[in-house]
Amino acid sequence: MLARMSAPHRFDIQPLTAARFRDLEALFNGPGGSQVRGCWCMFYRRSGPIAIPKGTSRGEHARASLKALVKQGCVPGLVGYQNGEPVGWVSLGPRDDFARLERSPVMKRVDDKPVWSVVCFYTAKRVRGGGVAAAMLKGAIAFARDCGARLLEAYPVDRKQRCPDETMWFGCKAMYDRAGFAEVARRKPTRVVMRKALRAKRA
Repeated sequence: MLARMSAPHRFDIQPLTAARFRDLEALFNGPGGSQVRGCWCMFYRRSGPIAIPKGTSRGEHARASLKALVKQGCVPGLVGYQNGEPVGWVSLGPRDDFARLERSPVMKRVDDKPVWSVVCFYTAKRVRGGGVAAAMLKGAIAFARDCGARLLEAYPVDRKQRCPDETMWFGCKAMYDRAGFAEVARRKPTRVVMRKALRAKRA
């Protein structure tokens, strides 16, 4: 899967597999990654209390849980590489994989249609503001379509003022507007549910 950014950068997007897990670790362990190191994009995949082994931090347990999920053959997201270096991440999959969404008053189901969900983005601190998240969203759309999804859902932030990077893991509404998503619900002034219909790839 390949997405092009402006020259001279070559941007490549790949599914997270066991062979690429070290790349995700390198990305999350870099400067600016303290928040993702505490979650490892497992927060919305879980619901209810979690038993954490004694002597293990919440972040370590989340990392091990994500790694185990990948080893089982699940692809929980995509890794973006700029000139061969991991710089971007997007978490997505069938909505049913994200148990905590059902408990959210903002992100609860709109209807019973089968959808995939885009849940979180993370961009390396050194390349923020360079269009990485938009490229990752483009890759997410293509990946979901290739996996048979026909409806892709997201839960972005809609604020006029610039927000701190650590509060924007859902992405901003304007980015989804540009990608062809449409608002389908707004249960909080600054948070929306958006969807994009995906056409099947031509044979």
